[in-house]
Amino acid sequence: MQELIDRILKDGCVIDNKILKIDNFLNQQLDIPLLNKMGQEIAYLFAQYPIDRIITIETSGIAVAYATALALHNVPVVFARKHTTLLTIDDQYTTSIYSYTKGKNYTVTISKQYLPPNENILIVDDFLASGAAALGLTHLVQEAGSQVIGLGVIIEKAFQGGRVCLEKENICVKALASIQKFENNRPIFIHFPTE
Repeated sequence: MQELIDRILKDGCVIDNKILKIDNFLNQQLDIPLLNKMGQEIAYLFAQYPIDRIITIETSGIAVAYATALALHNVPVVFARKHTTLLTIDDQYTTSIYSYTKGKNYTVTISKQYLPPNENILIVDDFLASGAAALGLTHLVQEAGSQVIGLGVIIEKAFQGGRVCLEKENICVKALASIQKFENNRPIFIHFPTE
């Protein structure tokens, strides 16, 4: 998605050739028109699949999942929680997921009430790096007796191998922007032919 790539080049910040910070339009402050376009694009990329529900992980995936759900005619959105509260007392699906940017493992949960069996699930997230988050969510979906039909991601860091791990599990991966590498604290993008 060229508009997204242009925005990353204009406003993104690469730290130590490792981390892309996009807080000014996606992760802390939201650019609503761009967010809606990204949701529409993910919906378009998965239009041929039956989708019953979208899942993501709190917090930064929620806005993208919401925009995608709107474009898919208001399918439900459920997010995995990274933190338990007094309200998370019901039966939960639970898994451990490693966060690259935080450098630690999180135990994430989804209430069994919100992840029923026999559904087609689209995972939506902001970044794909190693694939740990998507694989963790896939395990929750499988435990619930449903199936993941794909992963729609805003930005893929292709050099971290997440796509390869997910495709080995037969998960269809679609990214709006794919970064081949960071060089001199600038992203170098992979350009895909128009789908």
